[in-house]
Amino acid sequence: MATARSLAQAGAAVTIGDLDADLARSAASAIRAEGSQADAAPLDVSDSASVQAFFDRFARLDILVNNAGVQQRVCALADLSDLEWHRVLSVNLCGAFYCSRAAARLMQRQESGVIINLSSINGLSPVALVGSYNAAKAAVISLTKTLAIELAAYGVRVNAVCPGPVMTQMNEQVMADRAATLQVSRDEMVERVRRSIPLGRWGEPEDIANMVAFLASPAANWITGEVIRVSGGLEGVSATPPRAQAQAHP
Repeated sequence: MATARSLAQAGAAVTIGDLDADLARSAASAIRAEGSQADAAPLDVSDSASVQAFFDRFARLDILVNNAGVQQRVCALADLSDLEWHRVLSVNLCGAFYCSRAAARLMQRQESGVIINLSSINGLSPVALVGSYNAAKAAVISLTKTLAIELAAYGVRVNAVCPGPVMTQMNEQVMADRAATLQVSRDEMVERVRRSIPLGRWGEPEDIANMVAFLASPAANWITGEVIRVSGGLEGVSATPPRAQAQAHP
């Protein structure tokens, strides 16, 4: 919502795509109430056909922001199921690929455009117990750099933003899951993260939206293939989990 609002306020005609069509419509309505242009449409980024149907509505596309994402259930890779691995990659990586591919075809024809992929500091510095999320976000960085090279001849810029800890609905759940694994309260977990951030606070959605709006603007016309961390100075979390308690076998 913050990114869509920021781009709309800068003059973009925004279309919000989301699996939750009601949520997308509500967000678009709120932006229109502020005097900006916004529309909404259903979109399942993990489904190639859904993505293509969404992009077929556009004769021209100037900006794509790949912001869809899901978090992994907190557990060690050795305990991660096939289903959970594929669920996380299908949204975080395949979704970015499907949307970028559809946008690239439009942008090549018009010989202009900007693609901004939301990765994560986890893609730069992996964190224990979310291996599929780390892998997906690292792959998004590689996807970004590849697209930037392939689309440069068409005047299309492609960059990635790597947010640090931002208190979104997704991170609320992550903090609860992390707290449970460490046997501390959710509030203590949130405070531990806050203390690890050099600038001393959790990020706000607007902190990320501001960077996206900059990269989409003419002020960033000579920036492509970059991976920009927006994290309050936090470079990553390197905590090593303890050994799991041995399970008794019959």
